[in-house]
Amino acid sequence: MIIEATCFLLTVFWHRRFFGGVKTPMINFDDQDGLIWYDGALRPWRDVDIHVLTHGLHYGSCVFEGERVYNNKIFKLREHTERLFQSAKALGIEITWTPDQLEQATLETVKAQGFADAYVRPVVWRGSEMMGVSAQETQIHVAIAVWEWPSYFSPEARLKGIKLKWAPWKRPSPECAPVHAKAAGLYMICTLSKHDAEADGFDDALMLDWRGQLAETTGANLFLVIDGAIHTPTPDCFLDGITRRSVIHLARKRNYKIIERAIMPSELEDADEIFVTGTAAEVTPVGKIGSMSFSIGPITKSLLEDYDELVRV
Repeated sequence: MIIEATCFLLTVFWHRRFFGGVKTPMINFDDQDGLIWYDGALRPWRDVDIHVLTHGLHYGSCVFEGERVYNNKIFKLREHTERLFQSAKALGIEITWTPDQLEQATLETVKAQGFADAYVRPVVWRGSEMMGVSAQETQIHVAIAVWEWPSYFSPEARLKGIKLKWAPWKRPSPECAPVHAKAAGLYMICTLSKHDAEADGFDDALMLDWRGQLAETTGANLFLVIDGAIHTPTPDCFLDGITRRSVIHLARKRNYKIIERAIMPSELEDADEIFVTGTAAEVTPVGKIGSMSFSIGPITKSLLEDYDELVRV
């Protein structure tokens, strides 16, 4: 159980990707060269481990972030750091490091790894001092791992639009889970939904919320272009993504009208364009949802280009 297996402990969704319908070889995350920042020090990648009875593994007491490095610069580092602390607070986890200290640690880790374009995974979890639902006396651990990262979806998929299947699971009510935290346990249904979609040849799954309204994909926010205006579900039971907010800002700079509201699945038929946004997905057009097909239009293309330019400034 190595700390990069914490990516698996998080039940995150990124270890199977489709490039033009062909799965890329798996990366063995426990057998990498390089360094991981772990509880205050950079350590050799293969030497960093956790115990099998770690509370975060058994009970989901774990939060994390996903950040991108473009041209040796971390995009929106402060916003991601702030959200990590907000997520930890939502789960009753007190991070002993300050935001400034963790940002410095992130910069040191990125520099040590030496990748100009990379993915950054800060993760915070409860240790193995207590085994049971109650965990007040567990030690809080923090790690930061960095690895080289290409596009989440292939260039081919981005050009023709990804294919989404309807997810078999729904986003829970805010009364049922800490839905605004980037918490490990909340991604279990995302993994299940993405696996279900991939098994049928789709790239990802589109999730409804508990009310039957459009929510998000398993790891990205959703946008619909209807009659020249951009509509996006109100993020009241899922993350208001940092990339989502960045793209909304870019859209307003172009004087596109942005409407945040409850959107029903039947309204997909009214959409001229659909795209998703996320740290991993960036801005990715949607070409198909179930049996419905969509074209990649000028608004999606302009925002894709604007975002690609923004992150590489």
